[in-house]
Amino acid sequence: MKPALPLAVALTAALALSACNKPAEADPAFGAKVRAYLLEHPEVIEEAVVKLRQKQMLEQAKSQAGTVQKYRQQLERDPRDLVINPNGEFTVVEFFDYRCGYCKVVAPEVVKLIQENPDVRFVFKEFPIFGEVSDTAAKMALTPQGKQKGIQLYKAWMADKGLDEAALDRHLTEAGLEPAAVRKAAQDPAIAAQLQEIRLLAGALGLQGTPAFVVGDYVIPGADIGAVRAALAKVKSGAMKRPSGSPT
Repeated sequence: MKPALPLAVALTAALALSACNKPAEADPAFGAKVRAYLLEHPEVIEEAVVKLRQKQMLEQAKSQAGTVQKYRQQLERDPRDLVINPNGEFTVVEFFDYRCGYCKVVAPEVVKLIQENPDVRFVFKEFPIFGEVSDTAAKMALTPQGKQKGIQLYKAWMADKGLDEAALDRHLTEAGLEPAAVRKAAQDPAIAAQLQEIRLLAGALGLQGTPAFVVGDYVIPGADIGAVRAALAKVKSGAMKRPSGSPT
């Protein structure tokens, strides 16, 4: 059963809107029509509640705009990261862990977002926080071989609910890579240093878990792909409103 509060809020809001032209109290027939319509079409109420939640979320997500601006270069333009659609006009960044359950849930939507938005640069920030296997996977993904098969490995490792060391090697082999060679390359101290820099960056942004997304000035913790899409729409809309020649 849906909670009664959103219904009451929606009815109140609808009647309040009608007061722009005429107080609701002066036109009970109109109020009755509004109520009847909303009861017959409850999906309108649900849509309004979702929109309200997204608006509130975006306001909160933009509260760290100053911090995002400070670390923009590290977030979006680190040449060591895996980037899909590197020439895209807009940028979305994901902090993730291959063994994070919520990251796995949202991964298909991440891939879908990339496919539907060829104008978006998608930056993958390896942020392993779930133990040794996560750390190994992140290091493997950042090797030259791993980045060559980046999106393929991302999809395979995210789809594997029981990801362990053997599964890592199995998916590397399926991608046409030699596990022993990738493991050797993953021991490069430069990769360990990169992961430490990402951890410090996540800390500076106040991220306490995975997944987390950065879209423009918006920082979105959690697997809320709807919020990511809403933030992206805001960023694209703002870019379209800028005068020609203005910086993006």
